[in-house]
Amino acid sequence: MTSLDFMKSLQFAAQKHSKQRRKDPDSTPYVNHLINVGTILVDTGIRDEAVLMAAVLHDVVEDTDTTFADLEGMFGTDVSSLVRELTDDKSLPKEERKRLQIENAPRATRRAKLIKLADKLDNLRDLQIITPRGWTEERREEYFVWAKEVVDNLRGTNAKLEAQLDEIFAERNLL
Repeated sequence: MTSLDFMKSLQFAAQKHSKQRRKDPDSTPYVNHLINVGTILVDTGIRDEAVLMAAVLHDVVEDTDTTFADLEGMFGTDVSSLVRELTDDKSLPKEERKRLQIENAPRATRRAKLIKLADKLDNLRDLQIITPRGWTEERREEYFVWAKEVVDNLRGTNAKLEAQLDEIFAERNLL
């Protein structure tokens, strides 16, 4: 299943995110999150190579100096388009970006929705274990509530991913 194109996308993401760290106490390399998102999709039975490539690249435009044109030139229009669907406009205030994720979720393509579900699942799994550096417990809880609103607007995409997310939401009394 692992193709050279996928490995190149993973290598590119690792290089572009190499200096970035998660906000956990161990400052885990950010690339671990990207690998987790791809692994969640494969574990769910997703074999669509463009989806898996976009999964590991989903934050590269948002969080690095990479452009959509760069992605299209290296990985093609399909992958670039999927990443575009998943990319927040960083010129907008954070609260507006969060609102737009909720609002735009139902209109995303099924393939982008798969990545978004896997992304939220990985983030929520981390948040179940730790409160990120610089976050209050209140902010952590607000993330769970917000993530559920996004996920609710992605429902009907993949029962296995949604069931795993629902287990987390149930533990937090959000169902």
